[in-house]
Amino acid sequence: MMENKKLAAATAAVFTYIKTQEEAAFYAATAGPAPEEVVQAAPVGGPQAPFNAWGAAGRNDQMQGRFLMQTRVFR
Repeated sequence: MMENKKLAAATAAVFTYIKTQEEAAFYAATAGPAPEEVVQAAPVGGPQAPFNAWGAAGRNDQMQGRFLMQTRVFR
């Protein structure tokens, strides 16, 4: 019973974090540049892709699965 509560709490925390990141990215994309950003020059490295929360979560899941297989958790 306690294990189910821990799993539910962890899942809720992850979904809340992802939702918060997506909302922040949405507001940053729609808000327009801040006055400080207008004065600054463009970054030297060229244009950068926006942060993709779902992509990062997917890559994290893949890395965790590989780690579990490497540590032989699945026997």
